[in-house]
Amino acid sequence: MLAYSANTHTACYHCGENCTANDITLQDKVFCCTGCKTVYEILHQHNLCEYYNLNDKPGISRRVIVRSDKFAFLDDEKIAQQLYLFKDNTQTHISFYIPQIHCSSCLWLLENLHRLEEGVQRVTVNFSKKEILVIFNHTLTSLRKIAEVLTATGYEPYISLQDLQHKKPAVNRQLVYKLGVAGFCFGNIMLLSFPDYFAGAGGLDATFNQLFRYMNLALALPVLLYSAQAFYKPAWSGLKHGFLNIDIPIVLAIFVTFIRSLSEVFNGEPGYFDSMTGIVFFMLIGRMLQDKTYRGLTFDRDYTAYFPIAVSVIKEEKEVPVTLPELRSGDTIRIHNNELVPADGIIVRGKALIDYSFVTGESAPVSKAIGEIIYAGGRQLDGNLEILVIKEVAQSYLTSLWNRDELKNRKEKQVSFVHLLSRYFTWIVLLIATLTACYWWMYEPARIWPAVTAILIIACPCALLLASSFTNGHILRILSRHKFYLRNAQAIENMAGVTHIVFDKTGTLTGKTGSSVIYYGNSLTPAEEVRIAALAAQSTHPLSRAIVQYCGDPLPQQTQDFQSFPGKGVCGWVDGYFIRLGNADFAGAHRKNEQTGSVVYVSINEKLYGLFTIRNSYRSGLRPLIQQLQTRYPLSVLSGDNNHTISQLQQLMGSDATLLFEQQPADKLAYIISLQKQGEKVMMIGDGLNDAGALKQSDIGISLTEDSNNFTPASDGILHAQQLPLLLSFIRLCKANKRIILISFVLSLLYNITGLYFAVQGILSPLVAAILMPASSISIILLTFACSEWQGKILYSKALAQLNDKSHIPG
Repeated sequence: MLAYSANTHTACYHCGENCTANDITLQDKVFCCTGCKTVYEILHQHNLCEYYNLNDKPGISRRVIVRSDKFAFLDDEKIAQQLYLFKDNTQTHISFYIPQIHCSSCLWLLENLHRLEEGVQRVTVNFSKKEILVIFNHTLTSLRKIAEVLTATGYEPYISLQDLQHKKPAVNRQLVYKLGVAGFCFGNIMLLSFPDYFAGAGGLDATFNQLFRYMNLALALPVLLYSAQAFYKPAWSGLKHGFLNIDIPIVLAIFVTFIRSLSEVFNGEPGYFDSMTGIVFFMLIGRMLQDKTYRGLTFDRDYTAYFPIAVSVIKEEKEVPVTLPELRSGDTIRIHNNELVPADGIIVRGKALIDYSFVTGESAPVSKAIGEIIYAGGRQLDGNLEILVIKEVAQSYLTSLWNRDELKNRKEKQVSFVHLLSRYFTWIVLLIATLTACYWWMYEPARIWPAVTAILIIACPCALLLASSFTNGHILRILSRHKFYLRNAQAIENMAGVTHIVFDKTGTLTGKTGSSVIYYGNSLTPAEEVRIAALAAQSTHPLSRAIVQYCGDPLPQQTQDFQSFPGKGVCGWVDGYFIRLGNADFAGAHRKNEQTGSVVYVSINEKLYGLFTIRNSYRSGLRPLIQQLQTRYPLSVLSGDNNHTISQLQQLMGSDATLLFEQQPADKLAYIISLQKQGEKVMMIGDGLNDAGALKQSDIGISLTEDSNNFTPASDGILHAQQLPLLLSFIRLCKANKRIILISFVLSLLYNITGLYFAVQGILSPLVAAILMPASSISIILLTFACSEWQGKILYSKALAQLNDKSHIPG
């Protein structure tokens, strides 16, 4: 009996997980499972054990065995052809998403894949995107073999239907090229313009000066015709829609500067090519910083991102891989354990325990028997089953979540305040130019052209664009440091303007796996807990996993005659004891309990011992966050669960919070729309497919995830679950973003006023323009960087304080 209490743990040599037994060994190394041991043997056989020297315990747990025919569909050339990036007579290029990539050991091993598979020629790893590019000789190996080798070493590629239907867009490098051209031309024009800056101090002779001016004209043409194209399209789009955005006055300033400079060069004057190219160069830097996206994240996803490419169709008692688009009503498909159901169908063989939490938000799995309908999007948790397809993939319930007319016809989110500000700024500049023209028309008409063009040049709102671009870009980077990834700069403004916050419950407030387990009844000895854990470990039911977590990792004891009764419980012999885990009737309880939450009774040798109550637990640090939000925003909670936790949830969210239970996806969407009709700016925070419509409809939709590289519903932002307690700090930082831009704009106005003093008099010289333009741009960049970094440090200090709060709230 004492042997059970001395349950010491040894870290697995491969993955670092606790080993519940020390009998899985090889060369004095201990492994948690045969899968990890197999991976070590593969690496040792190919002299790749340097993998373990780069990082401590770098491997991925291999306790879950992948079936051998999982990638059989890749043998179908018609399917494989749609995945290839390139193929010729001997060479094929393919890209795989590998979510398990996490350290330098992973990079080293993947780049040495050619030592494991003969036909592999080169592997390039993109760590941030968790993708690898594999170049292989298809005469020596196959796509299926490569996928299986990757899986055998712990790096199973994730291949979804989205990969088949949506080719990845090529990387757009045009902005980089435009920036390079603008920078080259701007730098050389500045050098060639030095004689004109100091013409009064005895520079070059007139012939060389004129030569340099024509050279400046030649260098300015690529900037005008190529680099500045980044501003032409948005300006034209704004004009077509009758909206004066910030790009219109910038384009006007670029053309006016070029035309005036061109006329001056032909008249023997220096022109302002340096100012024109400088404007384009600095603004392209800001735009590149702002437009930098997180290529490893996908904010726009549909149901195809969650489905596999192919499914096993039963034909003549054999499993035949068939792509989902080719699946038809009447086909019989086999769903393997822990696989997603891809189409609505009727069970014809096997028993089903379906987890619909990703679709409906209901956390409890649903038992289904032969003859019952199961819907696409559920995950099978209890062995294999066969279903008769009654609706094709494109017509299933899951697909309908994305194809609602309300979402297709939804209004676009609000326009940036920068564009609204620039509209008034532009009209003021045009008014000043008109008054100046009228004044000089009465007194000295010859000065109209130089004065008006100088005003349009010096009053260009490039400083405002620089302020917004650099501030937005830096704020996005600061947020990403804290594992909060926003889609774009507009999402920052939308988040700052929020007036109502809506939470999903299951998976968002409670977490996917978090649970509070309490045992009532006769005291259990350590040996009895180990036996109960051994039996519970045979089941994939979430309640069984919670019991295993409560009792501790089981020793590898033989479980005999294990039986699972869906909707009732499990039973079996462990170490000579017959144990039942399940509902009251199954375990032989005569009186039902009065506990809240899910209840699992336990009996040993047909004697009732007690019961486990299992309740969802709210995320760590959630209580202080809700207390902070309660005083600032109206709060709502939408849950697909029933209302058995309403009292605890109301206590957490406050008496003024709105709590709605048994909410279907359409109900959540309708609630968001009703709030918006009342004038609210809604932030929706969810995690599941059932939240996809509400996330898309809301003014700012935040998808919560345990891993930012995992697939999440379509959203405006992706937030790591551990960072949820920092939500209010993130909102404050987004609000500070607007203040920083306005401060920078005030500074730019000081430069504009200085420049206008010379411009309205028609005496703006190239030297004054050359000083004011770079000075304003550089000072604005430094100001926005300093202010953003200061706000980021404030966020960081609050983050440390809040994350140190380990409060845990039982549900």
